[in-house]
Amino acid sequence: MTPLILLSGMMCDARLFGPQIDALSGRVPLMTVPMGGHNTIAAMAEDILSFAPPQFALAGLSMGGIVAMEILRLAPDRVRGLALMDTNPLAELDEIKKGREAQIASVEAGQLERVMREDMKPNYLVESPRRDSILDLCMTMALELGSDVFVRQSRALRDRIDQTETLRAFALPALILCGQEDTLCPESRHQLMHDLIPNSSLKIIENAGHLPTLEQPQETTAALTRWLETI
Repeated sequence: MTPLILLSGMMCDARLFGPQIDALSGRVPLMTVPMGGHNTIAAMAEDILSFAPPQFALAGLSMGGIVAMEILRLAPDRVRGLALMDTNPLAELDEIKKGREAQIASVEAGQLERVMREDMKPNYLVESPRRDSILDLCMTMALELGSDVFVRQSRALRDRIDQTETLRAFALPALILCGQEDTLCPESRHQLMHDLIPNSSLKIIENAGHLPTLEQPQETTAALTRWLETI
């Protein structure tokens, strides 16, 4: 079976895909990749390509989806399937860049916990009985990764390129998935990606925001499983 590389979102690690790893381990060859060592999306993608198998499938959430698109741009012949979750194929808008600069300055001044707790994490999730526990996990991941990773990843996201033509050229099986209530990467962005990729399916996860892998793990895993069966 084609190996699957899981690419996590900003200030997250493999725990973002914990339920999917539990469900797919033993059925699919899985790889997870730390992405805190570079300050450009291209460098992250090149690093992954340096040790990835010759052929693989990619599943990326948020920043992980942006890195997945760059891997596809750099090495389209190696990507056998693509799952893009709660992500954005477009370059960053100027007003968002300004907000990132303010966040970077705050984090460099020692305020990582405040930035994560007040500016970022509250915008990720829908209200649910599990919201607080998921937020606690997100905060743990972020603080363990630390301020330097935040700054590098923020700069990488700030300077990313538009990937619409990359997606338009991809003809193999693709899954486009998002939480219905994702305010960071809304449904319209996913409809755009679905329209760009000819062999894609679109899955909207109800009662989920930006992190459906944790908010609605069973439904997300089922969608990934169906996609993997087409590769």
